Amino acid sequence: MKRWIDMVAAGALVATVAASVLLLAPATGRSPATQQPRPPDAGVAIRGARVFDGERDLGVATVLVRDGRIQQLGAELQVPEGYEVVDGSGGTLLPGLIDAHVHAWGDAQRDAARFGVTTAFDMHGMPERAQALRAQRESLAATGQADLWAAGYAITAPQGHGTQYGFPVPTVDASTDIDAFIGERVGEGADFIKLIVEDLSAYAIERRLPTLTAPQVSAAIAAAHGHGRMAVVHVSTLADARHAIDAGADGLVHLFADVEADAQLVAAMRDRDAFVVPTLSVLASVAGAGEGGALAADTRVGALLTAEQRSTLDARMHAGEADPAVLARALESVRRLHAAGVDILAGTDAPNPGTAHGASLHGELALLVRAGLSPSQALSAATAVPARRFGLSDRGRIAPGLRADLVLVDGDPLADITATRAIAAVWKNGHRVERDAAAGAVASAAPAQTLVGDFDGDVLAAAFGSWQPSTDRMAGGNSDVAHELVLGGAQGTAGALRIHGEVRPGFAFPWAGMTWLPAAEPMQPVDMSAREALVFHVRGDGRRYSAMLFSGPSMQGMPSTQTFVAGPEWTEVRLPLADFPGADPALLRAVAFTAGQPAGRFEFFLDEVELR
Repeated sequence: MKRWIDMVAAGALVATVAASVLLLAPATGRSPATQQPRPPDAGVAIRGARVFDGERDLGVATVLVRDGRIQQLGAELQVPEGYEVVDGSGGTLLPGLIDAHVHAWGDAQRDAARFGVTTAFDMHGMPERAQALRAQRESLAATGQADLWAAGYAITAPQGHGTQYGFPVPTVDASTDIDAFIGERVGEGADFIKLIVEDLSAYAIERRLPTLTAPQVSAAIAAAHGHGRMAVVHVSTLADARHAIDAGADGLVHLFADVEADAQLVAAMRDRDAFVVPTLSVLASVAGAGEGGALAADTRVGALLTAEQRSTLDARMHAGEADPAVLARALESVRRLHAAGVDILAGTDAPNPGTAHGASLHGELALLVRAGLSPSQALSAATAVPARRFGLSDRGRIAPGLRADLVLVDGDPLADITATRAIAAVWKNGHRVERDAAAGAVASAAPAQTLVGDFDGDVLAAAFGSWQPSTDRMAGGNSDVAHELVLGGAQGTAGALRIHGEVRPGFAFPWAGMTWLPAAEPMQPVDMSAREALVFHVRGDGRRYSAMLFSGPSMQGMPSTQTFVAGPEWTEVRLPLADFPGADPALLRAVAFTAGQPAGRFEFFLDEVELR
């Protein structure tokens, strides 16, 4: 199954995917909500709009926002003096939307917020960002990014689904102490535990993958609960779904599509109060239904898409003949589960082919309505229901005291669910979100220190950002890399980073190495425009290596490269940023130190990496 990172990361790291440079004009459909100038520290009053509070229609009301939270709402409220007044007449005010299944990196959080998705659940990734994500979602500061709750590493088998993305994933084998293993994931900061049960047998392809056994699934779910975490499960067959639910899973984060949900599973999910995130958007992509392309063609959505969002929406999960039955079975399963009272949560699996962060949740809402939910129920599936099921008490509804994550849309989505696409304004923490893709990426400020890594500690850590291995395996290659901290660095320092492995043929541009990511979120830009040079010490086997800068408004932009030789003695290498052709240090996303052609084994050591 070719997934998002196969497409996007390959493009980013070897520049095989050219950005189409399609920055479009901002939305022009609705006249912006009229507003009066907002003095500093003043509140906001949104009046004249119909209010859907996440569970019910409150009719036309005024909502007061102050200090990042909803202060008050009511039909006859007086607007306090000094408040910015937003006229929402003819529109509907919704809670900030929640996407219950994403894979977030790069500009994901920003793209989500631009389309009214102010909270999302990340289902697989490296856990180093957990602390930063927690701090972000606890803050009420102005931001243009959605908040994330994250599973960290998904629980999977050696060589199983989830291990192919170029970063190391701890796995469960026959000798694993599963309770201790889950405890490690919780210790890393996992907000919930996500299991992957996937052998590809549900798809019309010959390839099979190793996956967790039924006893391992049962043990992992029990361990998650024992450590105070929810357990959610990726499945793609009815049989695996049955076992996960019988083993006590709190929810399924994909709907299987091999068959329709039968009465036994429906009853089991209802009786065990389990929920499902159907991810109809990505199943529509598997089916070749063209939902992503149709969403991009909707001018209410398309006018705000970035080139990357448009690219992933226009892609398809699988090649070959379209199979409409895949989507039809999924829709019927949702209908049966919903009719039985099983909670349905809206989730997209963005940015897999056929989906895009933020935009696809609006397509998902329409698919849920097609599956039998009323527009009101579909909106609850993207607001109050996921907040309740994941225990988020400060969001998902419009009520006094809750976080002021709000979306104002034109028209009435309770009558026509596609009206959610006509967004007039988005507020995150009570502050209006910049929605114009042409406004460009928003880079985080660079920290004061110049040191990126000295490798003198006991664990691999960056002074800011994070390090991670990267190889061409994420794009179908066969190269390997390993790394470890070693004693004895340059200029007598305590330690260094050893990077070694083998570059193997079989991919057009093979690579293996280590990547430094400057922000909490992978490929998120940081403003390094005040820095002049990448400086580091290196020694090694005499090969020529590459230093690649990933920068600019697009994650798929061409990396800028300079080379260096790692000789037998420690040598300081100074690479002026101005000499990286086309690089934009104001939007620095990553720096990679890699071995490439010729194929063969390699070894080099890094120390005292700085951006001066």
